Amino acid sequence: MNRVALPAPIYLLAGRPGGRRGGADPLLVRALASAGAASPKVAYIGAASDDNRSFFLMLAEHLRLCGAGPVTLAPLVGRRAAVDKARAVLEAADVIFVSGGDVEAGMAVLVERQIVPYLRELYEAGKPFVGISAGSIMLGQQWVRWDDPDDDGSASLFPCMGLASLTCDTHGEADCWEELRALLRLSPEGTVGYGIPAGAGLLVRPDGALEALGAPVQRFARTARGVVRRADLRPEE
Repeated sequence: MNRVALPAPIYLLAGRPGGRRGGADPLLVRALASAGAASPKVAYIGAASDDNRSFFLMLAEHLRLCGAGPVTLAPLVGRRAAVDKARAVLEAADVIFVSGGDVEAGMAVLVERQIVPYLRELYEAGKPFVGISAGSIMLGQQWVRWDDPDDDGSASLFPCMGLASLTCDTHGEADCWEELRALLRLSPEGTVGYGIPAGAGLLVRPDGALEALGAPVQRFARTARGVVRRADLRPEE
């Protein structure tokens, strides 16, 4: 009897200070190894960085340092966009990696190319996903933008991919998670947001269970009293 594939855990990483100059990132090593393939083939989604070639080459080198095999760009941006080719790259990969950059710009590309439903199909069929920085945010439920950066009243929410059933921010510890707090102020009471500091990660299992990776992940909740901090989610011993 054929077994139905179940969704794989999602790795939401913030990236390390010093990044690729510090050698292999143990969290990215673990995330790539979770695919269960030696030297897994990686499909690279660079929508948030405008499919920047230099950025892609730099990250592809780091992914290989962390155990990846071939790293192939899924071309979705600008004149070189080819949705059919991108779908084929994504289908053939052992792991789908969503890179950093600008969350709003990245989601605009994915929506314009009508690729989000296909990504959800791949996730539900068991394809592992790994995000880093803005890519981690994009894998979550939603994010916040400002029509006028100088006017807090112009803030609004927009949807992300929603593969991970939560909202997170990455390496926002320097400003006390200002953007995440702004998002939560616009969210219904009871909404929880996760702040993933530099060097840390969050593992999201298909059943919704969470595991902090590398360092504590901060938690904030929207309550009737406003946005309050909850106990950190700490790595397992």
